[in-house]
Amino acid sequence: MKTKVKYQTFVDFPDMYTIKDILLYGTERRQDKKEYVYLNFDNEVETKTTNQVFYDFKGLGQHLYDLGIRNKKVAILSENSYYWIACYYSIATGRNAGVPLDPKLPDNELVELMVRSGCDAIYYSEDFAKTIELMKAEPECKIKDYLRMEDFYTFIEQGHESLKNGAECYLDDEVLPDDLAFIVYTSGTTGKSKGVMLSQKNVATNVCHTCRVNTGRQAIGFLPLHHTLSWVSAIFALYLVDDAWGYMCRSIKDLQRDIKTYKPQNFTAVPLAVETIYKRIWFTAKKEGKEELLKKGLKISNLLMKFGIDRRRKIFKDIIDNLGGELEIIICGGAYLDEQYEKGMYDFGIQIVNGYGITECSPVVTCNTVKEFKFGSAGKPIGCNEIKIHDPDEDGVGEIYIKGSNVMMGYYDDPQATAEAFDDGWFKSGDYGYIDKDGFLFFRGRKKNLIVLSNGKNVSPEEIENHLANIEYVKEVVVYEENGFITAEFFLDTVNTPDANERIKGDVNLINKQMPIYKQVAKIKTRDTEFPKTTTLKIKRKYN
Repeated sequence: MKTKVKYQTFVDFPDMYTIKDILLYGTERRQDKKEYVYLNFDNEVETKTTNQVFYDFKGLGQHLYDLGIRNKKVAILSENSYYWIACYYSIATGRNAGVPLDPKLPDNELVELMVRSGCDAIYYSEDFAKTIELMKAEPECKIKDYLRMEDFYTFIEQGHESLKNGAECYLDDEVLPDDLAFIVYTSGTTGKSKGVMLSQKNVATNVCHTCRVNTGRQAIGFLPLHHTLSWVSAIFALYLVDDAWGYMCRSIKDLQRDIKTYKPQNFTAVPLAVETIYKRIWFTAKKEGKEELLKKGLKISNLLMKFGIDRRRKIFKDIIDNLGGELEIIICGGAYLDEQYEKGMYDFGIQIVNGYGITECSPVVTCNTVKEFKFGSAGKPIGCNEIKIHDPDEDGVGEIYIKGSNVMMGYYDDPQATAEAFDDGWFKSGDYGYIDKDGFLFFRGRKKNLIVLSNGKNVSPEEIENHLANIEYVKEVVVYEENGFITAEFFLDTVNTPDANERIKGDVNLINKQMPIYKQVAKIKTRDTEFPKTTTLKIKRKYN
């Protein structure tokens, strides 16, 4: 079954096939409009207009060009910052390929990735000076140019001085849609990371089609910038939406403060962040003795909604105010989000725009919109790709296959893995789901996580986890097979629920009664610490 749909378009702009085209198009349209607000090197708030951003990345790009960095691979190693973004633009607008690195990785892995990728240059912040010294000491590391971000403005002025002196401008070089734009090393929950090769066209078409159907105004960016979902939401969307601007949150620990200060209309988050916000709302209400009042407000609001009267943001003004006062949309991706959180936040007047994506697809594949959505779904395919379900079972669940202009070029220096990732031109996502009669995709879990029972039944641990996570004092849960039994391992909130360890067995049994026998949890374990996670806050599944 193939699904190709047309969404309502919120923003109209021409098709573009390179990142350079998007940036030049947006600069011409926006010019002196505010684009980024951020903390500079002196820890002071600074604002950049689109023209100022253009000046910065043009100077940086020219400096690379003058160093002879042309048709090379350039890495970026830094925590989130405006400087990261400008360096990224300087690479993407030339004929170089960027290698954005996960700054949370241990030093030995960062050095190993530089060896594997064969990078020629690297932008880095002083925070990673020790890592850089290890790279310099590694004989197999081929980096020749180490560009310290603290010298950011020196590089920019050197680039512009070169242009004043008649140097050939790097922007005059033609960037082609099929040029390699990025090598992105996946941060999966299992196995060794692979280098996903994304072309200019892969990223540009994904950005265009995603931004046409979902847009917003002021935003806060806090997802790691090396994560491809940030590119669509925090980096390029500003160039395609006239009045959008973003505050770059430097650290997740500052997020609550920054939300109150910069009052975002939207932000992009992983499911864990949405779950945390929702649970905190109810925890605060309970702590302050307002739980019954909140429930009463929901009953009144939901009744009014049935008659087409929307008073959510007035009734729940205190909740909205704690989230900055203007928050309307949370764009969510990266993993499955239980629909109770979507419904719950919607009832408070904040829409969760859930989607499905994967790094190999640049990354967005499907998404809901503010006008066209279904709770629990990952939405419909965006215009640059189509999907189908391969080998569906009796419930229509099978592997999600994807084909389109956003699908990667392949895995870097790994032709075997590349060949194994495709089936007659379709990219095999390794994810399971089904498509309903209206064309909405419903995600059901990772193929590699499936539990295969002795009776031949396939069980998605994510499906069971989503039910168990609804127990109010469950912070985290992982389901896996152990010695032939479906096992659930929990990290519980014993601070606010001191008897959680005693209650968990009975509450799991209540959920078991709602499940088919072959999906029921047979063994329960608890742990005293959080599960180890990837840097994108996905739990590392210990049994893989």
